[in-house]
Amino acid sequence: MVWNPLWEDVYRSRPWGQYPPEDVIRFVAGHFYAAPDRSQVRLLEVGSGAGANLWFMAREGFCVHGVEGSATAVRLTQDRLDRESPDWRRAGAQVVVGDMTELPYPESYFDGALDVAAGCYCSFEQARRAYGELARVVKPGGKLFVRTFAHGCWGEGTGTQVDKDTWACADGPLAGLGATRFTDPADLNELMPGWKLDRIEHSSLSEHGGRHRILHLLIHGTRT
Repeated sequence: MVWNPLWEDVYRSRPWGQYPPEDVIRFVAGHFYAAPDRSQVRLLEVGSGAGANLWFMAREGFCVHGVEGSATAVRLTQDRLDRESPDWRRAGAQVVVGDMTELPYPESYFDGALDVAAGCYCSFEQARRAYGELARVVKPGGKLFVRTFAHGCWGEGTGTQVDKDTWACADGPLAGLGATRFTDPADLNELMPGWKLDRIEHSSLSEHGGRHRILHLLIHGTRT
């Protein structure tokens, strides 16, 4: 499985990610809020973690699916959805332990997909396979949202380089979380086969009086 088992310890020990980021809300609202029947809109998140984004989408009436490597995170997600959105399993919705490079779904099954800082913990080739898998399971014309760490982010270049643009960081908030890949926008067409890139945004957060920056790429795509 393309997944570092240290995340099992992370989800066991931290109250990780209770609410979705604003960019996820904007993506879902912009593309799917106008659907006449939201329960018929299938949305997939890979690396769904403790389920903050799935919780939001389920509460908004969508049919949600999550694939996550950590059994603890899957349990936390299921428990929260059962407690706060008890009808979330309608229309076959599910959250499962799985591998984002080998998704357990048929072709053209989903209307949209999200990767919110999950693919950045894969190597370049693993991530390329994962985005190819997302292209396989999303319908033509379906939408993709990716939030991933960008070149220049705090932590890049510290510790040990383990792959292309990938570091086991020794400094900053990514230290101790395994190998993290920092994406160069120039590589996106190669990295994301099957996707037309509609928009690439940059997000920056300064820390420690501006000495360090947390940098993300926000990528919006359409299945070709």
